[in-house]
Amino acid sequence: MGDERAFSKLFEKYYNHLVHYGNSISSFPEKVQDCIQDVFTDIWVYRQNLDESVVVKAYLLSSVRKRISRLQERDHIFRQTTSIDSINFLFDFSIEYHLITDEETTSKVVRINALLNELPPRQKEALYLRYYQGLTVEQIADNFQVNYQSANNILHRALVKLRKEWKHEYLLILLLSSNIH
Repeated sequence: MGDERAFSKLFEKYYNHLVHYGNSISSFPEKVQDCIQDVFTDIWVYRQNLDESVVVKAYLLSSVRKRISRLQERDHIFRQTTSIDSINFLFDFSIEYHLITDEETTSKVVRINALLNELPPRQKEALYLRYYQGLTVEQIADNFQVNYQSANNILHRALVKLRKEWKHEYLLILLLSSNIH
């Protein structure tokens, strides 16, 4: 009986996170929900064999990603997908800038969102997993099925690109504002 309650709590705690993540890598919400249901079904069926030392959130996110990839391969929904690497990350970063009252801060937030959304899909996904989902670099590496250094490089390249673009734009704004006065 305790297994059922624990399973229900697990489902309730992570379902919305998994739907959000799944919808960011597939544009078919109903198929995403099916994949999530399949992941939870497998967890229930194989519950006696599961390793208790895994990080649950990372395991679930990775399982959903793999399940969606297999579905895409099987159904040929997208251009003959043959690997997890070819999945496009569809999530758009958007901070609730309408809640920000300072006009200057609002414009910076809008620009940061735009810069984030211009990143390559893999870099966007790595940032999403790291900062929205709180995964470690090791967990991101497992999710992407790459080694630690490769995952770290993906994150690093994304942050370097953001810093570079932000710095370039900030300098341009300073130059333009100094010419106005």
